[in-house]
Amino acid sequence: MSESEIRSVMVPLSGTHILIPNATVAEVVGYSDPEAVPGAPEWLLGTFLWRGWQVPLISYSLLTEQAEKESTSGARLCITKSMINNERMPYIAILAQGFPRLTTVTEDNLTEVPSDSKPIAVAGRVIVESTEAIVPDLDRLGHLVAHAAFGALPLTGGR
Repeated sequence: MSESEIRSVMVPLSGTHILIPNATVAEVVGYSDPEAVPGAPEWLLGTFLWRGWQVPLISYSLLTEQAEKESTSGARLCITKSMINNERMPYIAILAQGFPRLTTVTEDNLTEVPSDSKPIAVAGRVIVESTEAIVPDLDRLGHLVAHAAFGALPLTGGR
């Protein structure tokens, strides 16, 4: 692997894909119904127990308004490491519509998609080979999820 290659994971969502670093993915598991979080926003689907941790499950598509509803038939949970320093929430699960796939991102197969606006928790948009994807702002996402799931952290200034 050269210095200009980044091992990544393309995660299929409702209406789009997200591209995240492979190093952030802890595991992909089959869907199981989460326990509801009272008063949570629609995009926070609930929490579930995984390896002794209470993990928040989110719909990134609902959060970023890429979809109006989510199907759980055949869905997977992409469990990712939280990028914030919060002992209560070391992981976040993202509802995936199918199996995430490994991909290697290089300068030759990556094209940035210009955008006039960036929805919350979106760092940018790209095309890798022929697949368009959102690059999530993982730090901002972690703060949003922690606040919605546990009320653990105040929201920080937007970007």
